[in-house]
Amino acid sequence: MTSFVPPVRTRRRAALAVVLCAGLTAALTGCGDEDPDKGTNGIGRLSAAQIEKRAQAAADSADAVRLAGTLVSKGGTYKLDMRLKADGGTGSVTSRTSTFELLRIGDEVYLKADSGFWSHEEKDKQSSHSGAAAGDKLQDKYVKVPQDDPTYKQLRGFTDMKTLLDGMLTLHGKVNKGDRGKVGSVRTIQILGGKGEGGALDVSLKGTPYPLRFARGGGGGTITLADWGTDFTLEAPAKDDTVDYGQQLPRSTS
Repeated sequence: MTSFVPPVRTRRRAALAVVLCAGLTAALTGCGDEDPDKGTNGIGRLSAAQIEKRAQAAADSADAVRLAGTLVSKGGTYKLDMRLKADGGTGSVTSRTSTFELLRIGDEVYLKADSGFWSHEEKDKQSSHSGAAAGDKLQDKYVKVPQDDPTYKQLRGFTDMKTLLDGMLTLHGKVNKGDRGKVGSVRTIQILGGKGEGGALDVSLKGTPYPLRFARGGGGGTITLADWGTDFTLEAPAKDDTVDYGQQLPRSTS
């Protein structure tokens, strides 16, 4: 009986196929075993509810933060760039009609705006003072907001770290895990509120699991959160830079 011996070329092709298959299998196995949380703080392995709890705890423990972005509320749309800590804050707020700076130290709230802001408001109120005169007097000066003024509570709210964070870091409905991504150069894991209207929170996968970005549900704006725990100085404005408005402040923040 005569045995059949494959030609040398055929045997080489078969051997090459075996090597390629083995290499491909090893590569696929390696990819499948790769841990997406390698080199992270590990919260990506947790449930959405656990991630939310860790992020809120991290925010609560921080001494300071910077918020920047847009908020949409019943009173209007606001663009914020604020640095906040427990005893005060400083930064700018832009509303539909104006841009102004805010400074709070303890319970003292100061407002600073350009002449156009004050002149516009004076004209609208038909004050006995001319709008131009008021603008010249108040432009680029800090006006101390009386605590009994109707706008005090609203202006203070823009500088209150706890108030803003409590409103921003609350997701509504059943919380689910979303995609992994990045905020700037930092890897994140996203958690989502329920029914598509509950908001979305991106949490850092590096170091402390701070919230790094919050998108409010229903098109309520997006805020980035940075400089967690980075302290900054709050100083009362000099007397020469402070003016007494002398009457109720305009409701110009909407």
